[in-house]
Amino acid sequence: MPSTGRDALIAPVHVVAGLLRDGGRIFITRRHAAAHQGGLWEFPGGKLAPGEDVYRGLVRELDEELGIVVRSAHPFTRVHYVYPERPVLLDVWSITSFDGIPHGREGQGACWREIGALLPSEFPPADRPVLRRLQLPRLYVISDVARYGPDAFKAKLERALMAGARLVQLREPAFDTETFCAYAREMGALCHRYGAKLLINADPGLVAACGADGVHLTARRLAALTARPVAPDLLVGASCHDLAELQQAQAIEADFALLSPVRPTPSHPQAAPLGWEAFQALCGATHMPVYALGGLRADDAPRALRAGAVGVAMISGIWQAEDIESAVKAVLAG
Repeated sequence: MPSTGRDALIAPVHVVAGLLRDGGRIFITRRHAAAHQGGLWEFPGGKLAPGEDVYRGLVRELDEELGIVVRSAHPFTRVHYVYPERPVLLDVWSITSFDGIPHGREGQGACWREIGALLPSEFPPADRPVLRRLQLPRLYVISDVARYGPDAFKAKLERALMAGARLVQLREPAFDTETFCAYAREMGALCHRYGAKLLINADPGLVAACGADGVHLTARRLAALTARPVAPDLLVGASCHDLAELQQAQAIEADFALLSPVRPTPSHPQAAPLGWEAFQALCGATHMPVYALGGLRADDAPRALRAGAVGVAMISGIWQAEDIESAVKAVLAG
Protein backbone atom coordinates (compact mmCIF):
# COMPACT_ATOMS: atom_id res chain seq x y z
CA MET A 1 0.00 0.00 0.00
CA PRO A 2 1.76 3.23 -1.10
CA SER A 3 2.02 6.28 1.13
CA THR A 4 -0.27 9.02 -0.16
CA GLY A 5 -1.82 12.22 1.13
CA ARG A 6 -1.67 12.65 4.91
CA ASP A 7 0.13 9.32 5.39
CA ALA A 8 3.00 10.47 3.18
CA LEU A 9 3.68 13.31 5.67
CA ILE A 10 3.94 10.99 8.70
CA ALA A 11 7.44 9.69 9.37
CA PRO A 12 7.35 5.88 9.06
CA VAL A 13 8.45 3.56 11.82
CA HIS A 14 11.80 2.28 10.57
CA VAL A 15 12.06 -1.47 11.21
CA VAL A 16 14.98 -3.73 10.36
CA ALA A 17 14.63 -7.48 9.81
CA GLY A 18 17.02 -10.32 9.08
CA LEU A 19 16.64 -13.39 6.89
CA LEU A 20 18.44 -16.44 8.28
CA ARG A 21 18.35 -19.27 5.75
CA ASP A 22 19.40 -22.89 5.89
CA GLY A 23 18.91 -24.36 2.43
CA GLY A 24 15.16 -24.23 1.82
CA ARG A 25 14.38 -23.25 5.41
CA ILE A 26 14.16 -19.86 7.06
CA PHE A 27 14.08 -18.81 10.72
CA ILE A 28 10.93 -16.96 11.80
CA THR A 29 9.58 -15.64 15.08
CA ARG A 30 6.06 -15.10 16.41
CA ARG A 31 4.82 -11.73 17.58
CA HIS A 32 3.55 -11.63 21.16
CA ALA A 33 -0.25 -11.75 21.37
CA ALA A 34 -0.51 -8.23 22.83
CA ALA A 35 1.73 -6.65 20.17
CA HIS A 36 0.64 -4.94 16.95
CA GLN A 37 -0.23 -7.77 14.50
CA GLY A 38 0.02 -10.08 17.53
CA GLY A 39 0.13 -13.84 17.00
CA LEU A 40 1.46 -13.60 13.44
CA TRP A 41 4.85 -14.88 12.32
CA GLU A 42 7.50 -12.46 11.10
CA PHE A 43 11.11 -12.17 10.03
CA PRO A 44 13.06 -11.36 13.21
CA GLY A 45 14.13 -7.80 13.90
CA GLY A 46 12.72 -4.64 15.39
CA LYS A 47 12.58 -0.85 15.45
CA LEU A 48 15.68 1.23 14.89
CA ALA A 49 16.61 3.80 17.51
CA PRO A 50 16.51 7.44 16.28
CA GLY A 51 19.57 8.07 14.15
CA GLU A 52 20.77 4.46 14.44
CA ASP A 53 22.71 3.01 11.51
CA VAL A 54 20.65 0.27 9.81
CA TYR A 55 23.36 -2.41 9.88
CA ARG A 56 24.24 -1.69 13.51
CA GLY A 57 20.55 -1.82 14.38
CA LEU A 58 20.25 -5.17 12.62
CA VAL A 59 23.16 -6.58 14.61
CA ARG A 60 21.72 -5.26 17.86
CA GLU A 61 18.18 -6.51 17.24
CA LEU A 62 19.22 -10.04 16.26
CA ASP A 63 21.44 -10.27 19.31
CA GLU A 64 18.59 -9.13 21.57
CA GLU A 65 15.91 -11.28 19.90
CA LEU A 66 17.78 -14.40 18.81
CA GLY A 67 21.05 -14.45 20.74
CA ILE A 68 23.21 -14.52 17.61
CA VAL A 69 26.14 -12.37 16.48
CA VAL A 70 25.81 -11.24 12.84
CA ARG A 71 29.15 -11.40 11.00
CA SER A 72 28.02 -10.41 7.52
CA ALA A 73 24.81 -9.39 5.78
CA HIS A 74 23.61 -7.54 2.69
CA PRO A 75 20.40 -5.66 1.78
CA PHE A 76 17.59 -7.84 0.40
CA THR A 77 14.63 -5.48 -0.10
CA ARG A 78 12.77 -2.53 1.43
CA VAL A 79 9.00 -2.40 1.89
CA HIS A 80 6.94 0.74 2.51
CA TYR A 81 3.57 -0.17 3.99
CA VAL A 82 0.82 1.98 5.50
CA TYR A 83 -1.00 0.39 8.43
CA PRO A 84 -4.07 2.19 9.80
CA GLU A 85 -1.98 3.11 12.84
CA ARG A 86 0.96 4.59 10.88
CA PRO A 87 3.33 3.85 7.99
CA VAL A 88 6.22 1.41 8.29
CA LEU A 89 9.51 1.14 6.44
CA LEU A 90 10.72 -2.46 6.61
CA ASP A 91 14.45 -2.74 5.85
CA VAL A 92 15.21 -6.41 5.15
CA TRP A 93 18.71 -7.91 5.06
CA SER A 94 20.02 -11.36 4.14
CA ILE A 95 22.24 -12.74 6.88
CA THR A 96 25.17 -14.52 5.22
CA SER A 97 27.21 -15.36 8.32
CA PHE A 98 26.50 -15.45 12.06
CA ASP A 99 27.65 -17.06 15.29
CA GLY A 100 25.37 -18.75 17.78
CA ILE A 101 22.18 -20.79 17.67
CA PRO A 102 19.07 -18.68 17.00
CA HIS A 103 16.28 -18.99 19.55
CA GLY A 104 13.47 -16.87 20.98
CA ARG A 105 15.52 -14.98 23.54
CA GLU A 106 12.58 -12.77 24.60
CA GLY A 107 10.13 -15.63 25.12
CA GLN A 108 8.64 -15.40 21.64
CA GLY A 109 7.89 -18.43 19.50
CA ALA A 110 10.72 -19.18 17.09
CA CYS A 111 11.50 -21.96 14.62
CA TRP A 112 12.95 -23.01 11.29
CA ARG A 113 10.29 -23.48 8.58
CA GLU A 114 10.34 -24.54 4.94
CA ILE A 115 10.06 -21.37 2.84
CA GLY A 116 7.69 -22.95 0.33
CA ALA A 117 5.27 -24.04 3.07
CA LEU A 118 4.76 -20.57 4.56
CA LEU A 119 1.42 -18.84 3.96
CA PRO A 120 1.17 -15.06 3.52
CA SER A 121 -1.87 -15.00 5.83
CA GLU A 122 0.43 -16.14 8.66
CA PHE A 123 2.44 -12.89 8.35
CA PRO A 124 1.74 -9.16 8.79
CA PRO A 125 0.94 -7.39 5.49
CA ALA A 126 4.30 -5.58 5.40
CA ASP A 127 6.13 -8.93 5.53
CA ARG A 128 4.16 -10.54 2.71
CA PRO A 129 6.10 -8.96 -0.21
CA VAL A 130 9.29 -10.26 1.42
CA LEU A 131 7.85 -13.77 1.69
CA ARG A 132 6.67 -13.72 -1.92
CA ARG A 133 10.11 -12.58 -3.11
CA LEU A 134 11.61 -15.54 -1.26
CA GLN A 135 9.09 -18.01 -2.68
CA LEU A 136 8.85 -16.94 -6.32
CA PRO A 137 10.89 -19.01 -8.80
CA ARG A 138 13.33 -17.51 -11.26
CA LEU A 139 11.26 -18.57 -14.29
CA TYR A 140 7.63 -17.72 -15.11
CA VAL A 141 6.38 -19.52 -18.21
CA ILE A 142 3.36 -18.32 -20.21
CA SER A 143 1.22 -20.66 -22.29
CA ASP A 144 0.97 -20.70 -26.08
CA VAL A 145 -1.75 -23.26 -26.73
CA ALA A 146 -3.01 -21.32 -29.75
CA ARG A 147 0.28 -22.00 -31.57
CA TYR A 148 0.78 -25.67 -30.69
CA GLY A 149 -2.66 -27.06 -29.88
CA PRO A 150 -3.84 -28.44 -26.50
CA ASP A 151 -2.13 -31.82 -26.63
CA ALA A 152 1.19 -30.69 -28.06
CA PHE A 153 1.39 -27.81 -25.62
CA LYS A 154 0.61 -30.09 -22.68
CA ALA A 155 3.58 -32.26 -23.71
CA LYS A 156 5.83 -29.21 -23.92
CA LEU A 157 4.66 -27.98 -20.53
CA GLU A 158 5.39 -31.33 -18.92
CA ARG A 159 8.93 -31.21 -20.30
CA ALA A 160 9.37 -27.75 -18.76
CA LEU A 161 7.96 -28.93 -15.43
CA MET A 162 10.24 -31.96 -15.39
CA ALA A 163 13.18 -29.59 -15.90
CA GLY A 164 12.18 -27.43 -12.92
CA ALA A 165 9.63 -24.81 -14.07
CA ARG A 166 7.39 -24.02 -11.09
CA LEU A 167 5.18 -21.07 -12.09
CA VAL A 168 2.87 -21.16 -15.11
CA GLN A 169 0.42 -18.64 -16.55
CA LEU A 170 -2.45 -19.93 -18.66
CA ARG A 171 -3.13 -17.14 -21.15
CA GLU A 172 -5.49 -18.19 -23.93
CA PRO A 173 -7.81 -15.28 -24.84
CA ALA A 174 -9.33 -17.17 -27.79
CA PHE A 175 -10.84 -19.84 -25.53
CA ASP A 176 -14.45 -19.51 -24.42
CA THR A 177 -15.01 -19.67 -20.66
CA GLU A 178 -16.07 -23.32 -20.55
CA THR A 179 -13.10 -24.48 -22.66
CA PHE A 180 -10.70 -22.30 -20.69
CA CYS A 181 -11.82 -23.64 -17.31
CA ALA A 182 -11.70 -27.26 -18.46
CA TYR A 183 -8.20 -26.85 -19.86
CA ALA A 184 -7.10 -24.93 -16.76
CA ARG A 185 -8.20 -27.80 -14.52
CA GLU A 186 -6.22 -30.21 -16.68
CA MET A 187 -3.12 -27.96 -16.64
CA GLY A 188 -3.49 -27.32 -12.93
CA ALA A 189 -3.48 -31.03 -12.16
CA LEU A 190 -0.32 -31.42 -14.25
CA CYS A 191 1.39 -28.48 -12.53
CA HIS A 192 0.47 -29.70 -9.06
CA ARG A 193 1.93 -33.11 -9.83
CA TYR A 194 5.32 -31.38 -10.08
CA GLY A 195 4.82 -28.95 -7.20
CA ALA A 196 4.22 -26.03 -9.56
CA LYS A 197 1.56 -23.31 -9.42
CA LEU A 198 -0.86 -22.31 -12.17
CA LEU A 199 -2.20 -18.76 -12.57
CA ILE A 200 -5.07 -17.99 -14.92
CA ASN A 201 -5.08 -14.91 -17.10
CA ALA A 202 -8.84 -14.51 -16.83
CA ASP A 203 -11.61 -13.13 -14.62
CA PRO A 204 -10.44 -13.53 -10.97
CA GLY A 205 -13.85 -14.98 -10.19
CA LEU A 206 -12.88 -18.10 -12.16
CA VAL A 207 -9.93 -19.07 -9.96
CA ALA A 208 -11.88 -21.58 -7.86
CA ALA A 209 -13.70 -23.08 -10.86
CA CYS A 210 -10.35 -23.56 -12.61
CA GLY A 211 -8.65 -25.08 -9.59
CA ALA A 212 -5.91 -22.48 -10.04
CA ASP A 213 -3.41 -21.09 -7.55
CA GLY A 214 -4.17 -17.47 -8.39
CA VAL A 215 -4.74 -14.96 -11.15
CA HIS A 216 -2.65 -12.93 -13.55
CA LEU A 217 -4.18 -9.53 -14.30
CA THR A 218 -4.00 -7.83 -17.66
CA ALA A 219 -3.28 -4.11 -17.54
CA ARG A 220 -6.98 -3.48 -18.24
CA ARG A 221 -8.18 -5.67 -15.37
CA LEU A 222 -5.55 -4.16 -13.09
CA ALA A 223 -6.73 -0.61 -13.83
CA ALA A 224 -10.33 -1.49 -12.96
CA LEU A 225 -9.53 -2.83 -9.48
CA THR A 226 -9.53 -0.98 -6.17
CA ALA A 227 -8.47 -3.93 -3.99
CA ARG A 228 -6.77 -7.28 -4.17
CA PRO A 229 -9.15 -9.63 -6.05
CA VAL A 230 -8.33 -12.91 -4.26
CA ALA A 231 -7.29 -14.08 -0.78
CA PRO A 232 -3.73 -13.53 0.51
CA ASP A 233 -2.73 -17.18 0.17
CA LEU A 234 -3.47 -17.18 -3.56
CA LEU A 235 -1.10 -15.48 -6.01
CA VAL A 236 -1.80 -12.24 -7.89
CA GLY A 237 0.43 -11.23 -10.77
CA ALA A 238 -0.08 -8.12 -12.89
CA SER A 239 1.06 -7.09 -16.36
CA CYS A 240 2.70 -3.66 -16.21
CA HIS A 241 4.41 -1.44 -18.74
CA ASP A 242 5.18 1.78 -16.86
CA LEU A 243 5.45 3.34 -13.41
CA ALA A 244 1.74 4.16 -13.12
CA GLU A 245 0.77 0.53 -13.67
CA LEU A 246 3.40 -0.67 -11.19
CA GLN A 247 2.01 1.75 -8.61
CA GLN A 248 -1.52 0.47 -9.24
CA ALA A 249 -0.35 -3.13 -8.84
CA GLN A 250 1.33 -2.23 -5.57
CA ALA A 251 -1.77 -0.34 -4.39
CA ILE A 252 -3.99 -3.42 -4.78
CA GLU A 253 -1.30 -5.54 -3.08
CA ALA A 254 -0.43 -7.74 -6.05
CA ASP A 255 2.27 -10.28 -5.25
CA PHE A 256 4.42 -9.53 -8.28
CA ALA A 257 4.50 -7.64 -11.55
CA LEU A 258 5.43 -8.66 -15.05
CA LEU A 259 7.18 -5.68 -16.68
CA SER A 260 7.46 -5.53 -20.46
CA PRO A 261 8.67 -5.31 -23.11
CA VAL A 262 12.34 -5.19 -22.23
CA ARG A 263 13.42 -5.84 -25.81
CA PRO A 264 11.61 -5.68 -29.17
CA THR A 265 9.22 -8.60 -29.53
CA PRO A 266 7.41 -9.91 -32.64
CA SER A 267 4.20 -10.44 -30.66
CA HIS A 268 3.92 -6.70 -29.88
CA PRO A 269 5.87 -4.91 -32.64
CA GLN A 270 4.15 -1.58 -31.88
CA ALA A 271 5.38 -1.49 -28.25
CA ALA A 272 8.51 0.55 -27.60
CA PRO A 273 11.03 -1.57 -25.68
CA LEU A 274 12.06 -0.35 -22.23
CA GLY A 275 15.68 -1.42 -22.41
CA TRP A 276 17.59 -2.64 -19.36
CA GLU A 277 18.36 0.79 -17.93
CA ALA A 278 14.71 1.87 -17.76
CA PHE A 279 13.69 -1.59 -16.59
CA GLN A 280 16.14 -1.36 -13.69
CA ALA A 281 14.89 2.10 -12.73
CA LEU A 282 11.30 0.85 -12.65
CA CYS A 283 12.26 -2.19 -10.56
CA GLY A 284 13.82 0.19 -8.06
CA ALA A 285 10.56 2.15 -7.80
CA THR A 286 8.55 -0.71 -6.29
CA HIS A 287 8.95 -3.22 -3.48
CA MET A 288 7.06 -5.86 -5.48
CA PRO A 289 9.03 -8.66 -7.10
CA VAL A 290 9.23 -8.01 -10.86
CA TYR A 291 9.69 -10.41 -13.77
CA ALA A 292 11.25 -9.23 -17.03
CA LEU A 293 9.39 -10.09 -20.26
CA GLY A 294 9.78 -9.35 -23.93
CA GLY A 295 12.25 -10.68 -26.47
CA LEU A 296 14.28 -12.52 -23.83
CA ARG A 297 16.36 -15.69 -24.10
CA ALA A 298 17.42 -18.09 -21.39
CA ASP A 299 20.85 -16.46 -21.17
CA ASP A 300 19.22 -13.11 -20.31
CA ALA A 301 18.37 -14.31 -16.80
CA PRO A 302 21.62 -13.05 -15.17
CA ARG A 303 21.14 -9.61 -16.75
CA ALA A 304 17.57 -9.47 -15.46
CA LEU A 305 18.69 -10.35 -11.94
CA ARG A 306 21.38 -7.64 -12.00
CA ALA A 307 18.66 -5.17 -13.02
CA GLY A 308 16.63 -6.00 -9.92
CA ALA A 309 14.24 -8.61 -11.33
CA VAL A 310 13.23 -11.70 -9.41
CA GLY A 311 13.44 -13.59 -12.69
CA VAL A 312 12.30 -13.74 -16.31
CA ALA A 313 8.96 -14.56 -17.92
CA MET A 314 9.07 -16.31 -21.26
CA ILE A 315 6.83 -17.59 -24.04
CA SER A 316 8.66 -18.34 -27.30
CA GLY A 317 12.04 -18.40 -25.55
CA ILE A 318 10.95 -21.63 -23.88
CA TRP A 319 8.38 -23.24 -26.17
CA GLN A 320 10.34 -22.64 -29.40
CA ALA A 321 13.62 -23.81 -27.93
CA GLU A 322 15.09 -26.92 -29.59
CA ASP A 323 15.75 -28.30 -26.10
CA ILE A 324 13.10 -27.08 -23.64
CA GLU A 325 14.77 -28.83 -20.72
CA SER A 326 18.10 -27.10 -21.35
CA ALA A 327 16.41 -23.68 -21.75
CA VAL A 328 14.58 -24.06 -18.42
CA LYS A 329 17.68 -25.24 -16.62
CA ALA A 330 19.74 -22.37 -18.07
CA VAL A 331 17.30 -19.82 -16.61
CA LEU A 332 17.20 -21.51 -13.23
CA ALA A 333 20.98 -21.69 -13.08
CA GLY A 334 21.57 -18.16 -14.39
